[in-house]
Amino acid sequence: MGLILVVPDYRPLLGLAYAPIVLVGEPLNWPPDVSLGNVLPWPVLNQVLCMAGGVLWAGAAVAYRRRTRGACARCGRSDEPARWTDPESAARWGRWATVVAVAVPLLYAATRYAWALGIPLGITEEFLREGQAVGLWWAGAALATLAVGGAILTLGLIRPWGETFPRWIPILGGRRVPPRLAIVPASVVSVLVTSAGLMFIRLVITDGLTETFAFAEDVGWAALGPELLWPLWGAALAAATLAYHYRRRSWCEHCDRI
Repeated sequence: MGLILVVPDYRPLLGLAYAPIVLVGEPLNWPPDVSLGNVLPWPVLNQVLCMAGGVLWAGAAVAYRRRTRGACARCGRSDEPARWTDPESAARWGRWATVVAVAVPLLYAATRYAWALGIPLGITEEFLREGQAVGLWWAGAALATLAVGGAILTLGLIRPWGETFPRWIPILGGRRVPPRLAIVPASVVSVLVTSAGLMFIRLVITDGLTETFAFAEDVGWAALGPELLWPLWGAALAAATLAYHYRRRSWCEHCDRI
């Protein structure tokens, strides 16, 4: 888990968030002086490779665990399944996990939208003006929009439209949502958010509480506070995704269990 959550910092998440923004804004040279090479340089790609290696190690550990307890190597089911993995139980605890996974990014987005609108929510007037001078808050608003979009998609883990495409969607409307279409991106985001949040927590610990409080006094709590909740966001999103998987998984053709 260290390769997945501890070794990386916030830059893989930043690269994932900024990549679509840069691709859309590049013809207009916005954000200024930012390119894909800036947000996805080799050190960041190297971190991604480390995380991929960690995922492979985790997969090997899961496969070993399933084999030693006599569970299906493909789906993980056993003859005596845990009650918390049945669809009804997963629906209950997955609902609470989803609520948390939606609330944290909305808190982050609220601060960034406020700054873009010139409202010093949780920061000093001086820090607000400094960001306005370089157009920083508009980039923050773009990231906030991605966070809100992610929160809306997260709701799909417990809503009917997360299992069946809404009728108004062309071609796909009314069809079943492939579980992996939700599980894979949600899992990736949960890992990236958790690793980024752990980095901010490490900064607080290594820099010391005195420096952290001094920073908050000079700049404002909202400049760092929402990021400290990201590990909670990542854990809740992972749990919500796991619950979605337990609710959506079907009959296993490998072990013939349901």
